[in-house]
Amino acid sequence: MLRTEWIQLSTHSSVLSTRMFLARVTGNVVATQKDKTLSGQKLLVVEPLNVKYDESTGKPASLGNTGRAIVAIDVVGAGDGQLVLIVQGSSARMTDVTKNLPADAVVVGIVDSAEYAGKTFFKAGS
Repeated sequence: MLRTEWIQLSTHSSVLSTRMFLARVTGNVVATQKDKTLSGQKLLVVEPLNVKYDESTGKPASLGNTGRAIVAIDVVGAGDGQLVLIVQGSSARMTDVTKNLPADAVVVGIVDSAEYAGKTFFKAGS
């Protein structure tokens, strides 16, 4: 049996809370009618990923799908199928591109490799 856990990086302070997580690009959104501030923005559908654990050993086994879909503004040029780094909430409006945009999720990185608890889950080009 496998148990799951989100891969999530959190930084907490009295002023700012930043949440980052890994996701896979699963599609894109085309919206001809939208707020004018979103004109020209690339919108991607991403699926947050979690870590699946082997219950017998308690060790990480693999990255797993969550079945959730989030629409995120892409500021780094990500493509379909890529593993990406996402920020949400007020952090999504902190990039040069997304200042003053109605953004709740933003792709801020394309992942080259991902390691968690000593296990490499992803390596680009492998």
